[in-house]
Amino acid sequence: MTGRSRKYLSQKSLALLATISLIGCSGTEAEEKPKDRDPIPAATITVQAASQNETITAAGTVRLRRETELGFTTSGQVASVSYEEGDRVKRGATLAALDNSTVSADLESARAELDRTEADFERIKSLYADGWVAKARLEQAEAAMRAAKAQVNAKSFASRTSHIHAPSNGIILSRNIDAGQIVSAGTTALILGETDKGFVLKVPLTDEDASRVRVGMRANVTISAVSDTPFEAVVSEKDGRADERTGTFEISFLLPANERLRSGQLGTVDIEVSRNNDGSIAVPATAIFGVRSGEGLVYVVDDKKRVKQRNVVIGELTDDSLEITAGLNDGDVVITRGVEKLRDGDRIKLIRTVK
Repeated sequence: MTGRSRKYLSQKSLALLATISLIGCSGTEAEEKPKDRDPIPAATITVQAASQNETITAAGTVRLRRETELGFTTSGQVASVSYEEGDRVKRGATLAALDNSTVSADLESARAELDRTEADFERIKSLYADGWVAKARLEQAEAAMRAAKAQVNAKSFASRTSHIHAPSNGIILSRNIDAGQIVSAGTTALILGETDKGFVLKVPLTDEDASRVRVGMRANVTISAVSDTPFEAVVSEKDGRADERTGTFEISFLLPANERLRSGQLGTVDIEVSRNNDGSIAVPATAIFGVRSGEGLVYVVDDKKRVKQRNVVIGELTDDSLEITAGLNDGDVVITRGVEKLRDGDRIKLIRTVK
């Protein structure tokens, strides 16, 4: 082999080695660079603040809106009671009466005393005008006459209130007296439910729930003794202070008119109130993975449809979602379905978006 031939082969060998070296380098670089996976089908949701409303369900008792305690203003013996519990009465009806013998005698005595003092005053007044008596004597006669008038007014009031009259149309809810019984002034003799004012469902609520209920709010009430179908009610009254024994506040829900309503029936109410907003985010439970010790992971989607793992703090479980108290912001897009097929950095193929 000539020197020229050897020189040619050396150059050719060097070129071949360089080519092989380049191919080897390019193959190594290709192996080091990970191959991008095809987009993974997944569903997303745009997260938002936890629901601002929730429904409170509570039990209560049907009552007439106005249940009035009635009694006598003077002591005495009961002469008659005209109605029984459950009876319906009309406005002005005489419900009960005291024996009026003593009261009538006292009234007649007071009127006789008034007649005497008035005559005495006129006589003294004439004598004073003629200069026969001093002014002090006239003033005494006038004071006696005024005292007698006051006694007549008092005895007349006692006579009028010796009868209990119905202040409105209603139902006798309670009867605590019988004929012949001696009662004291102010004792509750009867309780009248005023039907003109309608029925209410009285419900005890905790201070936290009661603070979110306002007069005028609407609610759904179910009273099984009347109907299995709920009917609409409205908050009519709200206690200004809590019950000393239970610590609850009584809320009254005004019920629509219904002939089957009776005081004492049991019912339930559903009322939608504002939730105490603590800034938490609500997401479906399927969006969370890797849960431990009140924490978990979610996949957040960026503008290029790539996913990134993010740690979140889990709050309370509601009816259909989990509250996230930290780690997400209002408006973030997270994966809700297909989480198990994803890796950090994958691209997704959107199959459903919920807002």
